Amino acid sequence: MVHSPSPTPTHLGNPLLAFLQRSKNTSQILQIHAQLITTGFVSDSFASSKLLTSLTSLNPPNMDYARLVFERIHMQSVFMCNTMIRGYVSSPNPDKAWSFYAGMRRKGLVGDDYTYPFVLKACGMMMGLGEGRAVHGELVKRGRCCHVFALNGLIGMYGKCGEIGCARMAFDGVEEKDSVSWNLLLSAYVGCGNTKEAQKVFDKMPEKDVISWSMMIDAYGKRSGDVVRARLFFDNMPIRDTVTWNSMIAGYVKVGDVMAARELFDMMPGKNVISWSILLDGYVSHGNPLEALKLFKQMLLEHVKVDKVAVVGVLSACAQLGALDQGRWIHIYMERNGIDVDIVVQAALLDMYMKCGSVNEARRTFDSMSEKNAICYGVMIYGYGTNGYGKKALELFRQMVLERNVRIDDMLFLAILTACSHAGFVSEGLSIFGQMKGVYGIEPKLEHYSCLVDLLSRSGQLDSAREVIKSMPMKPNCSALWGSLLLACRTHRDIMLAEVAVKKLVELKADDCGTYILLSNIYANMGLQEESLRVWKLMKNRIMDKETGKSSVEVNGVIKEFVSGEKSSVVADALGWIIRSLSRLHLHEG
Repeated sequence: MVHSPSPTPTHLGNPLLAFLQRSKNTSQILQIHAQLITTGFVSDSFASSKLLTSLTSLNPPNMDYARLVFERIHMQSVFMCNTMIRGYVSSPNPDKAWSFYAGMRRKGLVGDDYTYPFVLKACGMMMGLGEGRAVHGELVKRGRCCHVFALNGLIGMYGKCGEIGCARMAFDGVEEKDSVSWNLLLSAYVGCGNTKEAQKVFDKMPEKDVISWSMMIDAYGKRSGDVVRARLFFDNMPIRDTVTWNSMIAGYVKVGDVMAARELFDMMPGKNVISWSILLDGYVSHGNPLEALKLFKQMLLEHVKVDKVAVVGVLSACAQLGALDQGRWIHIYMERNGIDVDIVVQAALLDMYMKCGSVNEARRTFDSMSEKNAICYGVMIYGYGTNGYGKKALELFRQMVLERNVRIDDMLFLAILTACSHAGFVSEGLSIFGQMKGVYGIEPKLEHYSCLVDLLSRSGQLDSAREVIKSMPMKPNCSALWGSLLLACRTHRDIMLAEVAVKKLVELKADDCGTYILLSNIYANMGLQEESLRVWKLMKNRIMDKETGKSSVEVNGVIKEFVSGEKSSVVADALGWIIRSLSRLHLHEG
């Protein structure tokens, strides 16, 4: 096995290779590959290297086809191997870069100074500390640890894997540190949340570039939540790029100051799709899905190329609003515009259809998926349960268990227990809860016990629910648990347990207005009017206002939002839409 030959004038003058360099997609590259085979030029090492470079430089790289090409090359060089490893690092499966490197070593091919940085980067991305240490050993054995590229690779790998001490040792071993060395160490401290040490490194840096400043904004903004300090860095930067603006906007979103994030977003000179996605996600995460939907429409009007992150955000907004027509339109938009629909986007689609009550569309989307993971099954099972299809939730759970192609985790059990609770399947829920640890070896968490308490409480088995709380291996400091118990106390008229539940909610500082209204109603239903009045007076003295009810409805594809007691055209539109719908239903039935 030898290195690729240097390009000759014949190579450079070949029009096929010139076309290959300008190719932007797999289809074009495949056509040129066919021509190379027809002309016999494909056997040339230089042409093969160019073909590999084109395939691995795509976004995302076509590594499956590149691997087929590579396996048919008789004279495989280190350069070609480096091209493959670099491609795998840029692909969704960086762990394959390590596998490829291991195969390369088994063939007796020794890496060069360009091989190890790529492999170490892959180890960091896959959190492969053991594999990274093996590469470190290889570097020591071959005497390549003095090279700055290799040492930078080690700093990055150890930093990604959380081994800050090792990263620092690698950094200290670099005699002539460059800006990459400093930024990698800074990134390691920022990544592990050690803002104090990150600040020390930043202060000692001989030269600070945009990346250095951006990382400090991340350290204080997105990670520590200190947006005031982050903004000081932002304002004092000599030069700002898009990444810097995005970091500061993300910092505001992190602490819930979406208004400040929007102000900065509007000031931003050059927005990219990440800028839009950060703000869109901020609106969704902090309870303003209507603004998220408006922002998405603005994206389309300004011809921003939508990515899958933005799509997941806007689908979540539709799910929160119950905007089924909008969600359907976005689904069609994705298909027509060739947006990469991975398993995360598909899970968001399932969630949107389920939360909008369109169970059949969710099932059609689920059945059409070529790959299903635990998240997708969990969304479907939970959706069936909350939409009143408890039997279907159980059927899907059992089907998933029989197929054995999904790794069952604690979130799946949480979904099926919630479904059992909503459907009133007490015996089934108890059986599934028992299987968690007994069959699957999964230790139930507080959320699972909360579901079990809810299941028993809804069915009126309050004594059993109380026993579950007593037997829990952790403190029952979950407001949802005591809230569901309090709700059951109203239904089953248990004053003593209701008082216990309220006391616990007070301890957890989760005693909002709804808690006292429930307690007051329980007293009133039992004829204890004085106690009921005492609770209302307590609420008045503590100035506890009931949160104004807010709702939304989709009218002719437009979301209308209104609040309780509002007298406006919005309410009129909503009521008119409901009346027209009922009228059409009546005429249809007639």
